[in-house]
Amino acid sequence: MVSGRVVRYDGARGYGFIAPDHGGEDVFLHANDMLIPEAAVRSGLAVEFEIEDGDRGLKASSVRLPAGAAARPADPLPGAASPAAEDDEGDEDDDSLCDVLTAQEFRHEVTELLMECAPTLTGEQILQVRRGLLQFGRRHGWTEG
Repeated sequence: MVSGRVVRYDGARGYGFIAPDHGGEDVFLHANDMLIPEAAVRSGLAVEFEIEDGDRGLKASSVRLPAGAAARPADPLPGAASPAAEDDEGDEDDDSLCDVLTAQEFRHEVTELLMECAPTLTGEQILQVRRGLLQFGRRHGWTEG
């Protein structure tokens, strides 16, 4: 069993990479080889896994959380954003669950956020970003409809 941290994971494509704690090259991670919920996988998450030789290089199998670990990164990799650092309210609740917004609520929240964080965006740019984010949110179950 090898320990490491998820470097990146693309839930839409079902794959990513793990950096072993002992160093060396990153190991390929596929959704089919995880023993944890895919929704819990994010950059910085500490995991344990077996290493196999795959068709294209090293591949992780039997990926699971270390004994006693929560499904949330405690110490992200250098340069990786920590979800807790971005939480303005300092809320320590389990963030693996979120409110499901209606499409209208989601568009409103995104619009307000974009206008606050990027005030130089044009109306057309905001509409384009909002449409893309709404599609993304629907695919991940963050919005209804």
